[in-house]
Amino acid sequence: QVQLAESGGGLVQAGGSLRLSCAASGRSFSMYAMGWFRQAPGKEREFVSAISQSGGSTYYADSVKGRFTISRDNAKNTVYLQMNSLKPEDTAVYYCAAPLPYNVATMSIQQYRYWGPGTQVTVSS
Repeated sequence: QVQLAESGGGLVQAGGSLRLSCAASGRSFSMYAMGWFRQAPGKEREFVSAISQSGGSTYYADSVKGRFTISRDNAKNTVYLQMNSLKPEDTAVYYCAAPLPYNVATMSIQQYRYWGPGTQVTVSS
C-alpha cells in the first residue's frame, strides 16, 4: 500500500496562488494514478483533479479548470496541485488520494483507496 502526506496549504488572498504537494511512501509510486479532492465545511468531499500514472492524462473539475494544474514527479514520489487565481470558494481541506495500483485515473471518489490527512487552504476575500 501507499502512504500519503499533503503539504503547502495556508492562507492566501483572493487572486493569489498556492502549490500543494503530496509525498508518497511505500510501494512504487508510479503504479498509482493520483487524485486531489477537497471538502469545505458542511459540504461533501468533491473531486478536484486527477492524473494518470505517467502524467500523460489529466482531469479537472469544471470549477477549477484553467486555474489549477496537476502534475507529478515519479522520481520524487510526489504529486502537485498548482492553484492560481484562487477564489474564496476554493477554501477547503485538500486531500490527495490514490486508487488501487494500476487503476486508471478517475473522478469517482469511490475508486480511491488511500488518502492523506489533508491540508487546509483558506482564501480570503
